[in-house]
Amino acid sequence: MDRVADLIRRARTATGLDDFGEDSFREGLQRLSLALDTEARLSEGGAAAFDAQIIHFLSQRLQVEDWYRRHPEIDEQEIVAPLIGLGLPRTGSTALGCLLGEDPAVRTLRNWEASTPCPPPETQTEESDPRIEITRQSLARRAELFPRMQTMFPSSPTAPTECHGLQALDFKTQLFQALARVPSYSDWLNNKADLVPTYRYVKRVLKLLQWRCPPKRWRLKNPSHIVFIEALDEVFPDARFWMTHRDIADVVPSSADLYYELARAFSNDIDKVYLGQLNADTWELGMRRLIAFRDAGNEHRFFDVHFAPFQKDPLPVIERLYDFIGEDFTAEVRARMEKWRAETPREKHGDHRYDPADFGLNVEVLRERFRFYSDHFGVQTSRKRHDNNAGKDGDHDR
Repeated sequence: MDRVADLIRRARTATGLDDFGEDSFREGLQRLSLALDTEARLSEGGAAAFDAQIIHFLSQRLQVEDWYRRHPEIDEQEIVAPLIGLGLPRTGSTALGCLLGEDPAVRTLRNWEASTPCPPPETQTEESDPRIEITRQSLARRAELFPRMQTMFPSSPTAPTECHGLQALDFKTQLFQALARVPSYSDWLNNKADLVPTYRYVKRVLKLLQWRCPPKRWRLKNPSHIVFIEALDEVFPDARFWMTHRDIADVVPSSADLYYELARAFSNDIDKVYLGQLNADTWELGMRRLIAFRDAGNEHRFFDVHFAPFQKDPLPVIERLYDFIGEDFTAEVRARMEKWRAETPREKHGDHRYDPADFGLNVEVLRERFRFYSDHFGVQTSRKRHDNNAGKDGDHDR
């Protein structure tokens, strides 16, 4: 039995279910599995852990389809005009997403339900759902094994998260290139794959999640959407977007270092220079596609957020964002956001420190390569010192 067939068999055995719905996930699974076997340099434990993760995603897809089979009325749910955050990673988007999630009138994709969407949450039990504690324990283990992750990507079970886990149910997500060295999969994903079925599946899961647990005004975010913006727009044509901006010298090396920290769980043989090049290539591709999309008549759908003023005082920025989407920025919402900010200081877990040179990156070369981006959006050069030979940069990228 080949590896993919074995993974599918194990997921079916674990769930007692058989129907995966449409076959759109199979090509991505095949390509990912081949790349893991031939390119990823996984450790023995890493290979087992990756298999377990794939089986988890397959099992969740089986359960999603089973809920739809038993409750076809779920498909009558509508996802209307979501507000979606995108842009480059490491630009303050996590903090903005969390602040927006403090509005009790909106719906976010929370960590605990993104990783395990089935059974779909219910309003009566959403604050006591056992998946919250399971996720809390998982994050605690991550912090113990990889303490630097707390400085890079602090999170909690109930915090908003990105859509990678939902895209993974269709096996087309940049999550996998962050976890393992899979260049053939990355090339296919970023340049050749059709992400329209993937975003349709994301919408399918969002319908399931809001079915018994409103509200239905979604606030989503995922920087990697810029690479697939046309497919995202085809599935969510009424979406509006906020887009965060930052000096590229603070973005690509920091993102590469995040990839390194994630990949350490699965491999003892990690090529940092490859990670630097992968991030530079990926984010240049995404930004060129995003600018072309905005220039093609979609500029009015975007609200831009620059890193420095947002970090200094996010609430005036958010107030303008609420004006942009035509919603009231109430005193209650403001108070909740101020409370979150006071309880979640940027320095809570310390500095995120990295050396761009470790990833084969020269920040001045990066700035020149991405001048098309910084000039287009008026992105200012950071005053933070970058040393490509000896110094290590500190970051609060939240």
